[in-house]
Amino acid sequence: MGRSAYIPSYYADTAHAAPDRPALAGTVDCDVCVVGGGIAGCSTALHLAERGFSVVLLEAQRIAWGASGRSGAQAIFGIAAGQARLERLVGAADARRIWDVTIEGLALQRELIARHAIDCDYVPGQMQVALKARQEAELRAEVASLHERYDYRSIRMVEREELRSLLASERYVCGTHDPNCGHLHPLNYTLGLASAAERLGVRIFEGSRALTWDRGAGRLRVATVHGEVRCRQLALCGNAYLGGTAPALARRIMAVGTYLVSTAPLGAARATALIRNRAAVTDLNWVLDYFRLSADDRLLFGGRVSYSGLDPFGPARATRARMLAVFPQLADVPIEHAWGGYVDITMNRAPHFGRLEPDVYFVQGFSGHGIALTGVAGRLLAEAIAGTSARFDVFARIPHREFPGGLALRRPALVLAMAWYRLRDLL
Repeated sequence: MGRSAYIPSYYADTAHAAPDRPALAGTVDCDVCVVGGGIAGCSTALHLAERGFSVVLLEAQRIAWGASGRSGAQAIFGIAAGQARLERLVGAADARRIWDVTIEGLALQRELIARHAIDCDYVPGQMQVALKARQEAELRAEVASLHERYDYRSIRMVEREELRSLLASERYVCGTHDPNCGHLHPLNYTLGLASAAERLGVRIFEGSRALTWDRGAGRLRVATVHGEVRCRQLALCGNAYLGGTAPALARRIMAVGTYLVSTAPLGAARATALIRNRAAVTDLNWVLDYFRLSADDRLLFGGRVSYSGLDPFGPARATRARMLAVFPQLADVPIEHAWGGYVDITMNRAPHFGRLEPDVYFVQGFSGHGIALTGVAGRLLAEAIAGTSARFDVFARIPHREFPGGLALRRPALVLAMAWYRLRDLL
């Protein structure tokens, strides 16, 4: 059928049973064809179906096979670029509109989980932590700006003494806590969205890569190996895995490899002693560490990236070493899972939304902030397809440049640039 099994990971080993969805064979007709079975695609399909559209969703592998089913799974406010850079890109008014959508995305995620009874181990709470004085100053400035300029009062500073009571690590000088953010089991969440969409009539085909799209007899046609979807509108939600289906989009994103490990079960007492409020945690380095506890009391830890496009030697060992720099008390604990995947980043780390043609929409480039933002992106896509595009168009106004060097040289150029940021993390 052309689809691969889920890569071995903690999430794959603890995923709920999912139906064996067929590959597309023959010709099907619908109002909208959605390409990509991650959170963005499933949310788009679900929100379109709620509006009464007939929808076909094409997934090249299996639902949530890519980043949506493998990630660090922290639902965080804002976008990866940060509000200050976003204001420089689009101005204060549009930056505020985009901010409001990201906060809506956090609420929408909880709403979808509750409304569709999605069992995905959602836990509220997320912390950002600073390792040095420069990062502490940046963190305090950000919190002050969010309070004063965005009236976002959910986030608060956590001073060193309180931080040490919450996080069993000597590595950090201060942090923040935001109960409006959270973390979850991303594969089970996405499977839940897909099931909810199917209950509303969405037809999902797995093992059905969208190869090309064109027009014929006044309709769009999306071709797969063994079939064709004829539709009035098309939504491209494949992100880093879209590949040659839309080459124009590939020039403005880069697939970056990221790696995670999970420990053996620690037991409730030992796990909670590490992160007493069980919040998700990220540090402020450019090549950041991010970690959280699972529902079965493991530590899930990510902290390696590959900008070269090649898997670095021994990513599991390297990620474990980063984990022990944070929690040396886990030296006796074995690693039971190690996995990786690709995150789609843009040059400016802002999401990339837009249209290739008036009836061909896309969303991509979430740059590591996709767990909540992809879900609300699906809502905005459905709004735009239904004829109300004002909120989608705010995101579409964010300017994006192609990665320098063309398809052949852009990755070496990025590797050189990232070497500077790694050095900056050490200063």
